[in-house]
Amino acid sequence: MNRWLLFALLLTGLGLAAYPRLHRRLVRFQSHRAAEAATAQVAPQMRDGDLIFHTSQSAQSQAIQLATHSAWSHCGILYQQAGRWQVFEAVQPVKLTPLADWVARGQGGHFVTKRLRDAATALTPAALTHLKAAGQPLLGHSYDLYFGWSDDRIYCSELIWKVYERGLHRRLGQLQQLRDFDLSHPVVQAKLKERYGDQLPLNETVISPVSIFNSHELVTVLNR
Repeated sequence: MNRWLLFALLLTGLGLAAYPRLHRRLVRFQSHRAAEAATAQVAPQMRDGDLIFHTSQSAQSQAIQLATHSAWSHCGILYQQAGRWQVFEAVQPVKLTPLADWVARGQGGHFVTKRLRDAATALTPAALTHLKAAGQPLLGHSYDLYFGWSDDRIYCSELIWKVYERGLHRRLGQLQQLRDFDLSHPVVQAKLKERYGDQLPLNETVISPVSIFNSHELVTVLNR
């Protein structure tokens, strides 16, 4: 018998309420199995260079959603390596993450993928090589909690914007300044206070996940 199935049956018999840590592990396992099934089903519709978005369960996700008036709080670039789909993303650190792992981290396993409108002609093998090469220097960089525009640290939508701009000279989404977002909600203000104290960098250049998501250069491919 599969050891995880045996583990699940054992927990059911003992009563999950008495074992909260084991219960959380079982929930994560079930979420990952569901993500594996979902991504395997739609994998044939994906292409290298597609963008993927979801609602993160990270501590700052709610603040991002409120400030940008959008559910999308995390995003990455899809690449296929050795027959497996990976997400090039800015977390801690910038890295490639197996697609099923990435999907399982989102709320409800829901995700959307986007693609360049002219991908059939724009995303040639040579172009994809340029795209991947543009991201290579950023691999391993620390995540940017302060959403600065330098390359010292990188956040998720910044990674996408810079890789596409440097690799293909395509600017996805509208660059904004921190002052352009809705900073009025108490949750947002608390997160800003935590990060910046009383010195808000209101003129800092920022690119949000939803700005890329809404780019006219992109079309929706999958909505799962």
